[in-house]
Amino acid sequence: MSRPTTITANFNMNETEAERFSRHTNLAEIGAEGQQKILNSTALVVGLGGLGSPVAIYLAASGVGKLIFADFDVVEFSNLQRQIAHNTQSIGTLKSHSARQTCLAINPDIEIETIDEVLDADSLEQIVPQCDVVLEGSDNFPTRFAVNEACVKHKVPLVSGAAIRFDGQVSVFCGHKPDVPCYRCLYGDDSMESADTCALTGVLSPVVGMIGTVQATEALKILGGFGKPLEGRLLLLDGLSMEWREIQLGKNPKCPVCGDVEG
Repeated sequence: MSRPTTITANFNMNETEAERFSRHTNLAEIGAEGQQKILNSTALVVGLGGLGSPVAIYLAASGVGKLIFADFDVVEFSNLQRQIAHNTQSIGTLKSHSARQTCLAINPDIEIETIDEVLDADSLEQIVPQCDVVLEGSDNFPTRFAVNEACVKHKVPLVSGAAIRFDGQVSVFCGHKPDVPCYRCLYGDDSMESADTCALTGVLSPVVGMIGTVQATEALKILGGFGKPLEGRLLLLDGLSMEWREIQLGKNPKCPVCGDVEG
């Protein structure tokens, strides 16, 4: 059974939480109700690298009640140029554990679970239904495709980001909705053959931070029930000229994952 992703607000914010999140609750669009929804929510962060680092830090600081960090890789010296959830003392430790330590130092009142193995269809089948949103920042298409398929099946919004060289992109995929595309509507099997990596081509460190921060913003909008998420829209960043542009995305009726979704 798919888990509904509508978060309810049970008003039980304590005095410490009220003070910590006062800058959120002072915003009319969020208020105490929206912040309580964030506190009651669960988010899965796939990949705790350049994108997942700012995602994890801002979701923890914003009070997402439960975070699940999935990454089987360890921190390397070359990661520290951009992966801000880790530090020199983290080298050799699992990224999920390092990010957990960083986030709990910011907000010790949240729950953080770590998954230190490759996510496959079976593990995603167990994890994704627990979540209200999934944020994807891995560096390979097989993982992205598997995460997307699980999100469509269980009707969980997917916030996907990517960055390389001086460029980045981000969107919210809700393929379970009849008029919103999923990740596979945009990328086919041939994408795996042409995928570049930061290790091969390089990336400007603040670019991953900019995209990751947008991902965190979109997730909080979904969880808190405010604003207009990037559903059906792909936001593109050209860091060299510092220009943002938006592309409208349509659902692919022949998509192997969500093409059979009916209105």
